[in-house]
Amino acid sequence: MTRTVTALFREDFYLSTCEASVTAVLEDGGIELDQTCFYATSGGQPGDTGFFEREDGSRIPIVETRHGATKDVIVHVPAEGHPRPTVGEKLVLHIDWPRRYRLMRMHTACHLLSVVCPFPVTGAAVGEEESRVDFDMSESIDKDEVTAALMKLVDANHSVYVQWITDDELAANPDLVKSKNVRPPVGMGRVSLVCIGEESCVDSQPCGGTHVSETQEVGAIYIAKIEKKGKENRRFRIRFGTPEDRAAS
Repeated sequence: MTRTVTALFREDFYLSTCEASVTAVLEDGGIELDQTCFYATSGGQPGDTGFFEREDGSRIPIVETRHGATKDVIVHVPAEGHPRPTVGEKLVLHIDWPRRYRLMRMHTACHLLSVVCPFPVTGAAVGEEESRVDFDMSESIDKDEVTAALMKLVDANHSVYVQWITDDELAANPDLVKSKNVRPPVGMGRVSLVCIGEESCVDSQPCGGTHVSETQEVGAIYIAKIEKKGKENRRFRIRFGTPEDRAAS
């Protein structure tokens, strides 16, 4: 029997805690819940970590959050050596918020980079300290110029928000998809579009990840390196901080 979960993070990226009931405990210890604020690994963004609080005050550390057989199934992986909860048990979920917030800032920065470099995306990985975005491009480009363009978007403090469209609407507008290799989050009947700027004036693309609500929240970022990964592939590495940090490292 397939057990679906209400993924609260899809409606509120800033929700860091919630209550939930256990619906299943898998043979490998994975925990399924009726609802969760924990983001599951997808689209280059790592899943959330944190802990579950039991009624007696004890904690179950969560070291990984992943999808099950479908996007409607989310499995929370506990640290080894901790007691398993029981089906029906009520828990209070707590995300490692500082970690999640850094990932939200980084993921939004990756979207801004795709605006500055309007080429097809061939790969991406969001990290706490550094992220990478691969583009299908052969052009040479100066990393400091890219950094300046990124910070201009950050400092403009554009709003970042989600709009929902149907799978059919996405199929009718294929140009919304910037990634060549990552499939948009379809299959649930509706797709989330991450929009930047008033009436999506800066950007709009399908994405199931978590993001900040204003570009200024991204903070100082810079392009640390641009690597040639083939005749028509360039890898951009984004880091928090300033180009001066690059020079000092």
